[in-house]
Amino acid sequence: MDMYKNIVGHLGDNASYYLDHISKKITKDKLHLPDNSSIDKVFVNSNRNLQVLRSLSQLYNHGNLGGTGYLSILPVDQGIEHSAAFSFHKNPDYFDPENIIRLAVESGCNAVASTFGGLGLYARKYAHKIPFIVKINHNELLTYPNTYNQTLFGTVKEAWDMGVVAIGATIYFGSHESDRQIKEIAETFAEAHGLGMATILWCYTRNEAFETDENDYHSSADLTGQANHLGVTIQADIIKQKLPDANYGFKNLQFGKYNDEMYDILTTDHPIDLCRFQVANCYMGKIGLVNSGGGSKGASDIVDAVTTAVINKRAGGSGLILGRKAFQRPFSEGVELLQTVQQVYLEDKITVA
Repeated sequence: MDMYKNIVGHLGDNASYYLDHISKKITKDKLHLPDNSSIDKVFVNSNRNLQVLRSLSQLYNHGNLGGTGYLSILPVDQGIEHSAAFSFHKNPDYFDPENIIRLAVESGCNAVASTFGGLGLYARKYAHKIPFIVKINHNELLTYPNTYNQTLFGTVKEAWDMGVVAIGATIYFGSHESDRQIKEIAETFAEAHGLGMATILWCYTRNEAFETDENDYHSSADLTGQANHLGVTIQADIIKQKLPDANYGFKNLQFGKYNDEMYDILTTDHPIDLCRFQVANCYMGKIGLVNSGGGSKGASDIVDAVTTAVINKRAGGSGLILGRKAFQRPFSEGVELLQTVQQVYLEDKITVA
């Protein structure tokens, strides 16, 4: 099969819009672009110790995208964040965490990211077969009314004992609890680096004021971009972020520091340019940006996933961390979807804009 034609087919009438766009605000020559020497170029001269470099190498050199500088990660912690029944009712097999790991293995992912309980139950069977990323904190769903409060579910030492190559954590920037979360995760990341594990930060924004009658700015380019910048500041090695679908959060919500000039100089309203705004806030791409795949919508999932991958790659991002679109469908279809997304990053005809 001609994979490029397959990708173009999924993009349909929007193919030219996504594949022919050239970014003229922040041009690609200003970025560090993913390749097979990214670790040498970015981290060898950093304060990361040799064990962290080895862990990063395990992440970047595993699976179908191994050696490309790109990442395809399967994340499944929705059983806590969204409730297990809601997350797994479409495919109850995933109540058993071994099937989560199997999906990542069979799909050729770089790594699987999940919970202490799920990964711990099968650590001896799989930790040497695919890199493990343990999600160290969660926002459990049973507290009522719901809060935006990420809580540690285990220790860095427990993660290390499990044989993981990286820990993942979420900070809800903008929430009432964000100051504690920033301090807590900064200390956690320092400890993880000391033990030789890489660090991945889910840089999400959460505040009721960010959603107005006119728009939801939780995924605006400027707010998420600033969240990314805070994430790299506490030494995340990889940033996970939602794909931006808006802009002008600071301006329209009338808070923070902004002016019209910064928007005009840095970006346009094209999705690739909005994502590049996020990449720029990750030290111009030196810290890899992986965008999330979003929730499952059914028939449009593969189109949405391919589109997100194209936007991320052409913006200068480092891959996708995609879960629900894959595990909320039959196993073989999940494998096919993940591998189709991986083809976007393997296809030389899809270049950085």
